[in-house]
Amino acid sequence: MRSGTVWLVVLGLMSFTTVTAAEFRFEDVVEQARERAGSAYQAPDTIPDFMRNLSYQDYQSIRFDPEKNLWKEASSKFQVMLVPAGKFYTRPVNIYVVDAEGVSKLEFDKSLFNMPDSELSKRVPADLGYAGFKLTFPFDGPDIANQFLVFAGASYFRGVSKDTAFGLSARGVAVDTGLPSGEQFPDFTDFWLVRPARNSEEMRVYALLDGPSLTGAYQFTVYPGEETRLDVKARLFIRDDIELLGLAPLTSMFFYGENTPRPDGEWRPQVHDSDGLLIHDGESGEWLWRPLINPKRLATSFHQTSRIAGFGLIQRDTEFRHFEDLEARYERRPSAWVSMDDDWGAGDVVLVEIPTDDETNDNIVAFWSPDDKVTGGAERSLEYSMTFGGPDVARHPGGKAVNTFIGAGDRIGGGDQSGAYRVLVDFAGGQLADIEPDAPVVSKVSGGDGVEVLEHFVEWVQPENKWRLSILARPAKDSILQLRGYLELDDQVVTETWTYSLPPGAGPGSQR
Repeated sequence: MRSGTVWLVVLGLMSFTTVTAAEFRFEDVVEQARERAGSAYQAPDTIPDFMRNLSYQDYQSIRFDPEKNLWKEASSKFQVMLVPAGKFYTRPVNIYVVDAEGVSKLEFDKSLFNMPDSELSKRVPADLGYAGFKLTFPFDGPDIANQFLVFAGASYFRGVSKDTAFGLSARGVAVDTGLPSGEQFPDFTDFWLVRPARNSEEMRVYALLDGPSLTGAYQFTVYPGEETRLDVKARLFIRDDIELLGLAPLTSMFFYGENTPRPDGEWRPQVHDSDGLLIHDGESGEWLWRPLINPKRLATSFHQTSRIAGFGLIQRDTEFRHFEDLEARYERRPSAWVSMDDDWGAGDVVLVEIPTDDETNDNIVAFWSPDDKVTGGAERSLEYSMTFGGPDVARHPGGKAVNTFIGAGDRIGGGDQSGAYRVLVDFAGGQLADIEPDAPVVSKVSGGDGVEVLEHFVEWVQPENKWRLSILARPAKDSILQLRGYLELDDQVVTETWTYSLPPGAGPGSQR
């Protein structure tokens, strides 16, 4: 039996099996996923209406007592805080601990939570259940349990590194995201937390996923630090045909930014968790940067390649003065980068941008989708790494697009072309850092169908040590403004490829 007074009560509520940590393996979860896939889907139980209808403030008042962290009594570097079901989290999950004593289930215990409202405390069911868990690690000192990874709600999980704050989320899988038929949200229904050694720098978590169209087994090996990395192994079993399967999905928020109009009444310069999608094409070696927008209507974009090396949602803007929000601290939001450990074959990086009227909605989704059809009865294995950290988490070596500005192309400073846009893209870093201001840097720009590129040129921006690409382009009436551009020196590419897509009615000035 474990030592410590806090967990003696909890352990009395655990049920044990004789499988030890050394014997419990990923294949055990795979077998459970395979078995579930062979039967009809059954939706998990939901919590009582009272708990689903709690106000946001009431739910937030139910706080896990950090003095009761799992493994705190052993001064473990990794500790666990439990998330109560309620409000958004309507489906309880099963959480097991795998250690030298076996596999034990954590039964719900409301005494682990502080609830200052006595009436609310009385009404919370004694068998409510947990919605998920938070992992902690001592980023700020040996006695400080910093939360760095949260699994809660459907197949969502969020991670941060040492110097970032929670923002974007990841998911186990996405199913039919952005399609008119509607999206499915499979759930992680069971978790197994493998207890690490007291001073271990890594930890392993297993998860079982279940949904109407598929099941899955997941293994997460977690490495927190200056960057927090999750090595992911997954095995999916397809129940029914899936039109659009999303692998390694990332979900974020973009309300408005430097490249979009500021909504009426907003005083903050920008509001977003991520400002762009970065793609590393493993076939061409090209790096592509796509600034995000908040469209008027749902927009879905596809980047096709025969081999993907990596992709991610990035928060490149990390200056407080560009957000001026002391509460949200958007400049500290993490970036997330997905890198493939093997060849995933041909497919698309899919970007879904959903209209939103405020910052409370995660309206951006990016994922990898295979070219081959996903049919019932099929199986799919994959391995990848997901890293949370600062804007350079992708180790992109070239010049980067650090600003994108857009305005009307028919006014002073923009041009004299009705229906056109003036687009400015600032590049910095990489090889550009060693180029003299008078170097013969040239721009390469092209437009999509129906887009007329009227002019483009490059200027050195002396005050900020950047190179500015200026474009004047006009889309056909009611057409999408699609542009791509990069910089060259002596016939050598010195930057990533900047890409942009602006639907009709989403731009500034006369086109708004």
